[in-house]
Amino acid sequence: MYTKLLVPIDGSRTSLLALSQAASLAKLTGASIELLHVVNALEYSNGFESPRAYIEKVRPYFLKVGNTLLDRSRGQLEAQGVIVTTVLLEADGKRVSELIADHATTSLADLIILGTHGRRGVQRLLLGSDAEQVARIAPVPVMLVRDTLGHAISRTGEQEVIKNNAFHTPTDE
Repeated sequence: MYTKLLVPIDGSRTSLLALSQAASLAKLTGASIELLHVVNALEYSNGFESPRAYIEKVRPYFLKVGNTLLDRSRGQLEAQGVIVTTVLLEADGKRVSELIADHATTSLADLIILGTHGRRGVQRLLLGSDAEQVARIAPVPVMLVRDTLGHAISRTGEQEVIKNNAFHTPTDE
């Protein structure tokens, strides 16, 4: 079945829900998980920093934030007995969706699991959808996980509510 799951995370609620789904699937199949965080420097820079300030302060800061997110998520998965690797990529002007799809190929992932906000209409037009683009161009199957109506998926009893940027399944209690 699946041996390696690629889970792009950005710290959002939907990416944490995707991470929770990936943990459940990994435990069922024995798959490992590769966590991927893509840093877009434009989100951290205002463009008015000196090159020195960017190199000495801005870039180290966003790399630290990204690595902290990956480390925290890895720790949560390892506590559940899941084998985890992490990768941090810098966008360098490329689309996040393309980096995710390309990484799925190079990492030999069997499945990409990522969160989506499920935007429609004008919101989707204005904000775009990296998740939708990944689903279109990915070389492997893609599982999109959505937080319906802003509620965590506790309806089925298979997962509990995400609390404080952490996730757990009923077997963890």
